[in-house]
Amino acid sequence: MRWWPSSVLHLLCCLRLRVCTRRGRSRLPSWLREMWAYVRLLVQSLYSNSLTNSDVVFDSVFEPVFWTVDHITRWFGMVFVCLVVILTSSILLIAYAVLLPMVLNTYSPVWIAWHLCYGHWNLVMIVFHYYKATKTSPGYPPTVKNDIPFVSVCKKCIIPKPARTHHCGICNRCILKMDHHCPWLNNCVGHFNHRYFFSFCLFMTLGCVYCSISGRNLFLDAYSALERFKHMDVEKPGVPVTGMGLLIGILPPGQTSYQTPPAPYTFKEKVIHKSIIYMWVLTSTVGVALGGLTIWHAVLISRGETSIERHINSKETKRMAKRGKVYRNPFNYGRLNNWKVFFGVEKKSHWVTRVLLPSGHVPHSDGLTWDIFPVKKEMVPV
Repeated sequence: MRWWPSSVLHLLCCLRLRVCTRRGRSRLPSWLREMWAYVRLLVQSLYSNSLTNSDVVFDSVFEPVFWTVDHITRWFGMVFVCLVVILTSSILLIAYAVLLPMVLNTYSPVWIAWHLCYGHWNLVMIVFHYYKATKTSPGYPPTVKNDIPFVSVCKKCIIPKPARTHHCGICNRCILKMDHHCPWLNNCVGHFNHRYFFSFCLFMTLGCVYCSISGRNLFLDAYSALERFKHMDVEKPGVPVTGMGLLIGILPPGQTSYQTPPAPYTFKEKVIHKSIIYMWVLTSTVGVALGGLTIWHAVLISRGETSIERHINSKETKRMAKRGKVYRNPFNYGRLNNWKVFFGVEKKSHWVTRVLLPSGHVPHSDGLTWDIFPVKKEMVPV
């Protein structure tokens, strides 16, 4: 097609001559049809290709929205982390300043020991796993040439992607065994910090449920006390006295001011009751919301899949069902084995040292290669 720029005029002249000499024929010559097909192909290649589908069009149309959400989440990551620290610290302040003195003065020594031991164990687990979840890298695929098997090439990073690896638009990197990007951690949840994230959600839920159940009676008493204080404020005796008070005889002879009797409650009592209500409402709300999220992730772990893989496996199941076939998750090793792999349990004592106590051990694999066939027998004889 090197003659295309210099032969436009010649083409028009030839076309005119051929049309004039062959008025009875409507079919164009082969070379003109070929050139028209080539031009039409060039135009279509500017906006379409064989890979274009509804998902590509949807992503292209909403790309500005995705870009805005990704950057806002990235900018506000530290704000969400600070919010978690502030809210948790406020509950701890109320627990130590308000509730602990009540417990020491009210409960028996056995219940005091229970609350002190369980409360501090739960607190240590929450702080440890949240810190590790925020500071531990989720894991990234290598960017240099290697012999690691991969399943595709990232269209944004332009690097090979191993199995279970996905691109995070907020981190702008590919993440090994990516589950999702958590704004409350300001970090992606991936292969190396997935256990920390789930353990944080689990122990935070347990802590919220513990505060909600143990503080229910205190909440009811505090709410009733505030309602009683409110009625006392409405029914407080006395009338406002102005300069006419002396003339109409409101005040006794010789008295020039009227003093309202002191309130039957103190400011400290009111603050304590409001603090108890704030703690109970916050822990109950977070316990319900975070508890639902924890249960959902527990179901995914039992199935050997992540949040992203849940969506992919669901589509694959429907697609295979239309063909009369059954889709099986290649990373599902059975419920118990999935939990062993997730927590890194290799012997019986690990259920205590790696699950019920803080542990910084690395996951079962490197996140680059996976056993793709379900294991029928016990992976670990525990």
